Amino acid sequence: MNTLAQSWSDGGPGPWILFFPLVWALVVVGVVTLLRRTVWRGRGGARQVGAAYTEKSPIAVLGRRFAAGEIDEEEYWQRVSVLEEHFGGGAKERAS
Repeated sequence: MNTLAQSWSDGGPGPWILFFPLVWALVVVGVVTLLRRTVWRGRGGARQVGAAYTEKSPIAVLGRRFAAGEIDEEEYWQRVSVLEEHFGGGAKERAS
């Protein structure tokens, strides 16, 4: 039986053969890092998932005005429907 230690002493590949998986792991990590810093950042990725509910979004502002009593329920739903038409879908489509 020929083990790694024996093959090294006989002029075989030696322990440096373990270097190749390390090189491939570094290549994969480098590619993923490069993609995250360039391509995936431009598309927004998971950062845009809750964009409609951010602090300054129209729906959030409308919700705060309704909660503060500045507008009544009828006006709230009327404005939500306008926002959904204007921005192409709203909370109903995101929930499903």
